[in-house]
Amino acid sequence: MRIRKTQGSTRAMRGGNHSSVTEFILLGFSNYPELQRQMFGAFLVIYLVTLMGNAIIMSVIFLDQSLHIPMYLFLQNLSAVETGFSTAVMPEMLVVLTSTKATISFGGCFAQMYFILLFGGTECFLLGAMAYDRFAAICYPLSYPVIMNKGVFTKLVMCSWLSGTMMTSLQTTWVFSFPFCGSNEINHISCETPAVLELACADIFFFEIYAFTGTILIILTPFLLILLSYIRILFAILKMPSSTGRQKAFSTCASHLTSVTLFYGTACMTYLQPKSKYSPDTKKLMSLAYSLLTPLLNPLIYSLRNKEMKRAVVKLWERKVVFNTT
Repeated sequence: MRIRKTQGSTRAMRGGNHSSVTEFILLGFSNYPELQRQMFGAFLVIYLVTLMGNAIIMSVIFLDQSLHIPMYLFLQNLSAVETGFSTAVMPEMLVVLTSTKATISFGGCFAQMYFILLFGGTECFLLGAMAYDRFAAICYPLSYPVIMNKGVFTKLVMCSWLSGTMMTSLQTTWVFSFPFCGSNEINHISCETPAVLELACADIFFFEIYAFTGTILIILTPFLLILLSYIRILFAILKMPSSTGRQKAFSTCASHLTSVTLFYGTACMTYLQPKSKYSPDTKKLMSLAYSLLTPLLNPLIYSLRNKEMKRAVVKLWERKVVFNTT
């Protein structure tokens, strides 16, 4: 057992068999030592591609004035969220893959859980706001500039970030208010809430009710908004007289729907799964899909399926080439 204790925690242990944990050990994929070098190489490449892809999206939207409209400004925020989420998980996981004893301090584990929940919760609300934006643009094109004006866009983005922050602050603080005893080994790839709670030596019944209810609300409320928005969008597209218009509308929404499917699918598998249904290794693989796949595919989906984004990238590249040759 590898737990550091203070003098106060020793007294507490005598009275109630509790200890004050000052660090945790992330096990990651330590039961597959022969694969860790290959995993490290693959995950490092994925992380760098994720950073580069999302950085390109944020930079292109920032530099191209024609993309300063809600659709692309939402995308810019989504890329920032994906970058933050990936960075909250991947660097520490790379350390775990290269260490025989991958420790993370109590404060470091708190910070990692906080940012995982912050970026995950914010993305839930942000995807809902993006669906509403597409609904307004396609179903009410003439009124769209009024419906989605600068003030409405700003409020939707701020509400997404504030809602994610409030949920995260409450949940993370509550988790780390529990005493931890016994082993300090987290059998997971990161300090996600379910894995950390397995080490708590207190009654967490009320927290489990809150966490499950909160997770359903945070996932299902935006998802229902997205579902209703796209049902209306589908009917509006089918009524379009021009096949070219229908094709353009479908293409515009396809990237968002793909991103939504990936995000909510992996989120549901990670946070709404029955505790006893999956093995620890399966849970790790599902978390990898959530923390690696979605942030990686987000820039690929939006850049490859969006003509305006591709045109903006080409234009900025040509401008750079002309600048370098003069």
